Amino acid sequence: MIRTAARDRIFKGLLLAAAAAIILICGGMFYSLISGAAPAFDHFGFFRFIASSDWNPKTGSESYGALPFIAGTVLTSLLAMLFCLPLSLPVALFTGEYFRGRRIAKIIGTVIDLLAGIPSIVYGLWGFYVIRPVIVDLGLSSQGFGILTASVVLAIMVIPYAASLSSEFISMVSRELKEGAYSLGGTRLDVIRRVVFPVAGSGIFASYVLALGRALGETMAVTMLIGNTNLIPTGLTATGNTMASVIANQFGEADGLKLSSLVAIGLLLFIITAVINLIGRLILRKFR
Repeated sequence: MIRTAARDRIFKGLLLAAAAAIILICGGMFYSLISGAAPAFDHFGFFRFIASSDWNPKTGSESYGALPFIAGTVLTSLLAMLFCLPLSLPVALFTGEYFRGRRIAKIIGTVIDLLAGIPSIVYGLWGFYVIRPVIVDLGLSSQGFGILTASVVLAIMVIPYAASLSSEFISMVSRELKEGAYSLGGTRLDVIRRVVFPVAGSGIFASYVLALGRALGETMAVTMLIGNTNLIPTGLTATGNTMASVIANQFGEADGLKLSSLVAIGLLLFIITAVINLIGRLILRKFR
């Protein structure tokens, strides 16, 4: 009995150490980003750095600002979510409500999980050889690179994530509630509109918030397709950069103030993504 109690205390101690390690790692990441970004914030000022659109690496007249990359990140992510919604929600209803438990729903669910696990660079290659030529053929862009191309591929990347989560919440709606609606003469569409969406609505919304958080930090696929110019996008077919893509493109050759500015952009992306995911988690907790 004594030996069992000692083992139990050791096991609990190991679990506590693992949990503490996660907190320390997260805190260490945040601290290292703040330390690396401090020179840029001290030199330019925090709000000036965020609001400036200058990106001039020329020695002696260096000037860096995050606004073009914040704009590119927000634009591509929101546009991707706009494309994602009309495709992922029907898939979620198909697997979570209309054909729930049937073989076809399980097959589609497996395909969704498979798509969610594909590396982003594969999506980038697919977008380069498929989506980009389509954009060129439609006459929207002479080269096919830009905000629109990156957003389409980004939407395809987050569709499986949003559809899978939404399907889970739709399938969690009480069967008794739906049967009660049917007994009152409701059709399948009535049940979805008046029972499924009101009950699972907050969970579905949280799914898209979490998908948005994932889209904000996407790097390789966007880097391959957005055009990589350090300018505020002037339209959907204009080229630009996101916060993640500018770091991926320029971090290897950066030093001094430029390196600190890239770390500052990474810190901003870290904070934005953390806040978005926190909001999604809070909504999920409320739903559950």
